[in-house]
Amino acid sequence: MTTLIWDFATGYDLFISLHVLHQPDMFALRGSWAKGVRTRLPAGAREFFEEISPHLLAALPWVHGLDGPRDGETVLDALAEIPPEQRFTALMKTPEVPDETVRVLDEIAERERWTEKDLRRIREASHGYKSSDDELKKMLALWARSADLGRRTLDALFAYYQAFFAEEEARIRPALDAAVERGTAMAAELTFPDLLAELSEGIRFEEAEIDFPEMVMVPSFWITPRILLSRLGPGRGLFVHGGRPAEASIVPGEAVPDALYLALKALADPTRLRILHYLEEEPQTPSELARTLRLRAPTVIHHLNSLRLAGLVYVTFGHGDKRYAARTSRVAEMYLQLRRYLGAEELGARDEPSGRPPYTA
Repeated sequence: MTTLIWDFATGYDLFISLHVLHQPDMFALRGSWAKGVRTRLPAGAREFFEEISPHLLAALPWVHGLDGPRDGETVLDALAEIPPEQRFTALMKTPEVPDETVRVLDEIAERERWTEKDLRRIREASHGYKSSDDELKKMLALWARSADLGRRTLDALFAYYQAFFAEEEARIRPALDAAVERGTAMAAELTFPDLLAELSEGIRFEEAEIDFPEMVMVPSFWITPRILLSRLGPGRGLFVHGGRPAEASIVPGEAVPDALYLALKALADPTRLRILHYLEEEPQTPSELARTLRLRAPTVIHHLNSLRLAGLVYVTFGHGDKRYAARTSRVAEMYLQLRRYLGAEELGARDEPSGRPPYTA
């Protein structure tokens, strides 16, 4: 039995939004708009975030450990209390990192350079770590400059908060509050695995993947429709899931809801329709679908990613692979959402056949 702890805090989205703005394609965000937000920042802050944006989600456990409301101001105040040269490492040290890896990283930060021996030690300590040597070397290079990055962290985050996130925080706060209410209501009706599948818009986990006595549940406006699952410590997990309403858009003032646009865009492709057809018959892995469709595996994975972003498939993790199944309930939800958007939620007289012969224009 997993005990659920619901956490409502906008400080998570401070870091998540920066990650999304620098990886817009991963979240089906319009790249030109994301670039426009980034250009509001001073040049130094832009350069800083462009370099460290792939690592910003590592700061979420640190946010959870803060006292108070854990909003943007709390984050900035807490960082201001940390010695400047230690700020970057404070954000990057996640509970998932093995102790030996932490020791190596601390040594690199102290001497301000890394060696091939450091790389080998981290490889040995981090069993199953899938990053390439090039990715690890980039990470080690950051830790070798951690003192300088730490001194720049607070100024960059403060500039982002002033230029964009303070106003954004006010916009997303009601949605996150509503997401917690919705999640707690769903938790009373669903099993834990089914709850995760609904909150993640289609991700299913094998029991071994979610074997936490306690799980901190965090809704995020910006991470929708993706998720983040990590450890906060022994027996304690962190599950960050989408908290953006179906009728809302990540872009302020956008008229078309993101969920509706992504679903219609996904269904407009004939290959993706064929994939859904086969997945409705039986769940399949990407390699099995590639053989069925006689397509290259990367092509199939590209289409599956579009279907996943639209919430049109279930993805089951386990036994070293991903297995996909059609989430046809989402198609029905999308149809109703489209009718609401068009202002035709209920069938009216205009939807009835008129008996007149067809007219072509």
